[in-house]
Amino acid sequence: MESKVIFDNVDDCTEKPEGGVKESVVVEPQNATHKIHCLTIIGQIEGHVVLPPQNKTTKYEHVIPQLVNIQEDNTIEGLLVILNTVGGDVEAGLAIAEMIASMSKPTVSLVLGGGHSIGVPLAVAANYSFIVPSATMTIHPIRMSGVVIGTSQTYDHFNKVQERVVSFISKNSRISFEDFTALVHQTGVIANDVGTILFGEEAVHHGIIDEVGGVSKAFDYLNGLINSRKEQQ
Repeated sequence: MESKVIFDNVDDCTEKPEGGVKESVVVEPQNATHKIHCLTIIGQIEGHVVLPPQNKTTKYEHVIPQLVNIQEDNTIEGLLVILNTVGGDVEAGLAIAEMIASMSKPTVSLVLGGGHSIGVPLAVAANYSFIVPSATMTIHPIRMSGVVIGTSQTYDHFNKVQERVVSFISKNSRISFEDFTALVHQTGVIANDVGTILFGEEAVHHGIIDEVGGVSKAFDYLNGLINSRKEQQ
């Protein structure tokens, strides 16, 4: 049957005067098996603070309405999330990840280039995750720029935010809370910092990502999930 794959350029989105997404690209292959929505999360995740215009960003206020539309659109059968992100706002990234994880439709993620920092929970939020061999994932403690109040309460707050992120990752992947925490606090891997850099196969070995593979594997697996869901229904 004829179907189409919808690609939204989330990173290049700008608001219309009345609000909403201005730019999107729709690709309509003639022999596709299912209608799959492809969501790209590129650059830095922008949250409550607007980043400089020269930054390549993914704005969470653009992504969340799209995810709502995908969930409610009966013609869309699956979601493919493609990531190449340096991370960004923790709350915004976690909000998007929670939305993806709570969707009833089949979801698959693919990490290209990098899925760093808050990009890790975004990658594992899907039902199944892929990473190309050359991609990397940077895992490090929660960090904050600007003025920080030097009290024990500040440390406790950082620790609770860190626990939220690690709990989400361990719940949605094969790595345990303890093993991921050990990667977060590892020293000697990142210059002048603590944390871990993982390449594609290493991310799979640690149980963060499900499988090494590219776009063809991601589509094949997603089509399989869609077929299984139809059979169950």
